[in-house]
Amino acid sequence: MIVCIAEKPSVARDIARIIGATSSHDGYMEGNGYQVTWTFGHLCELKEPSDYSDNWKHWSLAALPMIPPRFGIKLIDNDGIRRQFAIVEKLYKEADQIINCGDAGQEGELIQRWVMQKAGVTCPVKRLWISSMTDEAIREGFATLKEQKHYEPLYLAGLSRAIGDWLLGMNATRLYTLKYATNKQVLSIGRVQTPTLALIVQRQKEIDNFKPEPYWMLATIYRNTQFTATKGRFATEEEGKQAFTQIEGKTFQISSVTKKKATEQPKPLYDLTSLQVDCNRKFGYSAEMALNLVQSLYEKKITTYPRVDTQFLTDDIHPKCPQIMNALYKTTFSGVSPYAEHVKAIGGKPLPKPKRIFNNQKVTDHHAIIPTGVIPRALSDAEQHVFDLIARRFIAAFHPDCQYSTTTVLGQAGEIEFKATGKEILQPGWRKVFAQEPVDTQADATPTSAVMPAFTKGESGLHQPTLTEKQTTPPKHYTEATLLRAMETAGKLVDDETLRAALKENGIGRPSSRAGIIETLFKRQYIRRKKKNLEATPTGIALIDTIHEKLLTSAELTGQWEKKLRDIEHRKYDASQFINELKAQITAIVNDVLADTSIRRIGE
Repeated sequence: MIVCIAEKPSVARDIARIIGATSSHDGYMEGNGYQVTWTFGHLCELKEPSDYSDNWKHWSLAALPMIPPRFGIKLIDNDGIRRQFAIVEKLYKEADQIINCGDAGQEGELIQRWVMQKAGVTCPVKRLWISSMTDEAIREGFATLKEQKHYEPLYLAGLSRAIGDWLLGMNATRLYTLKYATNKQVLSIGRVQTPTLALIVQRQKEIDNFKPEPYWMLATIYRNTQFTATKGRFATEEEGKQAFTQIEGKTFQISSVTKKKATEQPKPLYDLTSLQVDCNRKFGYSAEMALNLVQSLYEKKITTYPRVDTQFLTDDIHPKCPQIMNALYKTTFSGVSPYAEHVKAIGGKPLPKPKRIFNNQKVTDHHAIIPTGVIPRALSDAEQHVFDLIARRFIAAFHPDCQYSTTTVLGQAGEIEFKATGKEILQPGWRKVFAQEPVDTQADATPTSAVMPAFTKGESGLHQPTLTEKQTTPPKHYTEATLLRAMETAGKLVDDETLRAALKENGIGRPSSRAGIIETLFKRQYIRRKKKNLEATPTGIALIDTIHEKLLTSAELTGQWEKKLRDIEHRKYDASQFINELKAQITAIVNDVLADTSIRRIGE
């Protein structure tokens, strides 16, 4: 008998239907030589400190650092989990072969490997690895099953991450709570959550300590167009007034008119983070809500695997793209076909295959998030919003570049030079796919269609100068969108898509875990929401102020850990070396904090 195991009952039912296991039993389905069972996410977890040593049952500074000689796993303490594990264990003991059908990612691999270890599996194991839950993808996956050993590095990376989080979280949380907390407050410290909190606290302090400074801007209106002095801002009103008197009553003359044509490529396809960012910006969805929505679309077979950090497709997806376009052409919501005209515009000829979309070298386990070609039915409003983002981004990727022109006009009044710029879309290209969206929700640095009057070099006339007092503004609070971007780039402020992609390797947290990290900070009451803004609470600020160890608060150092975990997954770094480094670092942190003779307290 071949036993297949999925991560959720709903996924198991889909797999069972495809392979002919149609007879239902308690905790599994059977038929056609298969038994199909499931987990409920994690059934097992790393043992707690109290499972290793009586000395670790009670919180004590003297017991730190807690470093088990060998890490072990145990069943999660839950009646439903124990019942399901007993069913899985019995099926495994009688199995001739097991097919791991867990989610095709690091966490999915870890979930199933731990269950197999706990059940003492000895029979051969194969791996189902698919990027969507369509019937076709499941059939293809079963026709091309992989050997379990092929995914050993993925498991080792997941295991190293779990052990690293245990070592730092368990030790640092007890250490800081016992040393600095008051009123039985627990100070939660995490490998990713603490540097993320540090980003928010740092921004909060920059805002709180900001002192606005006045400055003066000199501008003038000529032919209903605003020109701004190229000298920039004036530090004092006196300087501004002096410049103003130089131009008041003088004729304004156009000295230069320059037009430049440029093109703008379609935005890259979505990875999870960029999708969460747009969901937050456009609809106000939290990172967690966006992840849950796209996961639901995946389980409904409508979009591909969501927990991805690449924005590229592999070459073998290209032949499937016309079929996906055809499904989008036929898609209707409330009797309206939102994509038909955009698909029709690129129909009638082979779809292009640009390198900015198709690049095998840029894809490891899964490709970017795209529609599957299954026509969506009965979506909630929120699911429809997310699907619409994915569908339009996919269609736009195959449209021509947007062509626009930039006009720069220089003018002179007296001795002072002024400048005005305007952009005009000549050929909208891919932007037509987003024509119904408000301008500010399309893409960063959108060329506007505001057309400037036609100016001629040498023309002159009357103008209306103005001197306006303004004030410098503080940095903006993080929103979930900008915080996700900061986590992706280890705190570096990066707008350029190419540079941001290069920094992803050193981002903090995985795309799939960042939403949970942000939610943890809310639950710990370290941060709070104020409309869309994220603010650090007094407790969150006090905690970061108390932590002096850069290893715990630096997004850059944590990003370097993430790079090592990725390298373990890609066979470029040794898992045991990563764990040994962490053990040494934790020991050093414990010794440093124990040596602190200050009387700092959090919560007083």
